[in-house]
Amino acid sequence: MTELEQYRDQASAAVEELIQAAGLRRGQIVVVGCSTSAVAGQRIGTASAPEIGQAIFEGIRSQLYSRGLYLAAQCCEHLNRAIVVEAKAVSEDDIVNVVPRPKAGGSFATAAYACMPGAVVVEHIRADAGLDIGGVLIGMHLKEVAVPVQLENDRIGQAMILAARTRPKFIGGERAVYDDKLK
Repeated sequence: MTELEQYRDQASAAVEELIQAAGLRRGQIVVVGCSTSAVAGQRIGTASAPEIGQAIFEGIRSQLYSRGLYLAAQCCEHLNRAIVVEAKAVSEDDIVNVVPRPKAGGSFATAAYACMPGAVVVEHIRADAGLDIGGVLIGMHLKEVAVPVQLENDRIGQAMILAARTRPKFIGGERAVYDDKLK
């Protein structure tokens, strides 16, 4: 197995584990931020690798698309962490005009933009779950309330993976009654 195939398989296993742990349903959105530099064992932003971005995108896409879930691919800080997503997942009013590239958007977001059907870019999204590959800070794109998810598959290459799901807020105080299915 090549290194790229290994990255694809690690990404696929991690997102499959997140889908199960978060109980995601068709039509929900998963935000993924990925530093291909970190995956290769380098400092974030120093060694963008399009082939790594493509391999990770392929592994994640296979799991999400087969379940009717949307991918929201976070760009790097040079594009203010904008999001690549399918146009049908967002309002037309939210679309911005920019095309990610490996050194301005990141290799993962570039792969998503090139391969995702009807790809557009938006500045913000409120995702239902997410994967942070390499410490790129996806939290701004998660719905409130984010809940950490411990993954067994917690690495792609040299990069750590942090995962989260979201749940509705608990409101009302000590006399309130809560729906256990929404925790």
